[in-house]
Amino acid sequence: MTLFSDDLFERPRRELAPGATLVPGWLTLPQQSWIVERFREWAAGPVPPHSSSVAGHQMSVRTVCLGWHWRPNVYSREAVDVNGNRVLEFPEWMVHLGRRALIEASGDPHAGDEYTPDTALVNYYDEGAHMGMHQDRDERSTAPVVSLSIGDTCLFRFGNTTTRTRPYTDVELVSGDLFVFGGPSRLAFHGVQKVFPGTGPVNCGLPRGRINITMRVTGLS
Repeated sequence: MTLFSDDLFERPRRELAPGATLVPGWLTLPQQSWIVERFREWAAGPVPPHSSSVAGHQMSVRTVCLGWHWRPNVYSREAVDVNGNRVLEFPEWMVHLGRRALIEASGDPHAGDEYTPDTALVNYYDEGAHMGMHQDRDERSTAPVVSLSIGDTCLFRFGNTTTRTRPYTDVELVSGDLFVFGGPSRLAFHGVQKVFPGTGPVNCGLPRGRINITMRVTGLS
């Protein structure tokens, strides 16, 4: 069956729900590798990657925050639950990348005009990591979330806005993929069911595991 493996066929752009669009292979391999280098710099910065606890359970992903530090239900400038240090500033290049992402996902050349993300959660998934179904609702703003994937492929579940259960759609997120969700899908439940080890492209800069960057607008000042 390798003669007809999936990588011989183009992965189409998909609208998983109104306002939720998957754009496969949006980041080039050089762009992915460059971002991985930035991740290493962030990880060596004032606040190391850490695993937050949600309802008494430690998450299996490790997170580096930019702009604002996230912990369950609240944002702060300082990582009070890690080492008390102020997190790194949100990079200007990422603002521009987020705006380009909205244009790409929507096809509207003005979709990014008012979009100014001010925080990013950069999650690292090892081969055993996952993330349960949840809503991104700790932000005051309802501006779209921009998600970028680098490294190993994962099985991503995108659900509805009222329950963690069905209806939902399962889709693979591959290195370089862009996923944007906003509008009526902004508060949809979503999660990562599993990571497929050894599936990342050789030249993406990440030899193992998966990096996921989610840009958001906090609405804070």
